[in-house]
Amino acid sequence: MKSDIAMYAVETIKSGLEHLTGIAQPTARELRKRIKERKPRATVFKDKNHIPNNPILPFIYYRNVISLTGALDPAAVFERVFTANNWVGSWRNGIYDYVHYHPRTHEVLGVARGRARVRFGGKQGKLFRLKAGDVVILPAGTGHEAIRATKDLLVVGAYPASGKYDEYTGRRDEHARAVRMIPKVRLPSKDPVFGKKGPLKKLWKPSRSLA
Repeated sequence: MKSDIAMYAVETIKSGLEHLTGIAQPTARELRKRIKERKPRATVFKDKNHIPNNPILPFIYYRNVISLTGALDPAAVFERVFTANNWVGSWRNGIYDYVHYHPRTHEVLGVARGRARVRFGGKQGKLFRLKAGDVVILPAGTGHEAIRATKDLLVVGAYPASGKYDEYTGRRDEHARAVRMIPKVRLPSKDPVFGKKGPLKKLWKPSRSLA
């Protein structure tokens, strides 16, 4: 669904107030208890129809990895978890209903509320049914779009500190430029959920980088 401007404004204000006042911000101890042990589902998407994807680094899906039971603000839980692992620039919103990708940064998305059917990998990619508590990690270049979502869908996104945000939509003239940029994107220092020893560090090894 395209960005709901009203929801985005409300959630942005809420997030700002929480950071200033500390209200609804979970403690480090609480965060540790909310993270569940989960095996990653890894998928490598091929370059197809002007969506480059990332032919080396796999897309990662953690199903129901964050417990949100009793959380005063579920989005704040994801923000704290991501920030603690050096994934920054967080935002609260939905997921766009058109194919787009980021050639100069990796991205993590955590579902704080609601459900959505999201296609990753472009028009010939795969559909995932995401719900609250799920986390997906997109290596640079990965196409994504929401196919259907509940009205209450709320997603928290973030990026490694070394990345640079660009949004491409799969135009033919973008492709060659994107393919040159994707290999230059640095690997993150930590898994956005599990930290230094998380599965991401094993699946995204420097030796497997396009660089």
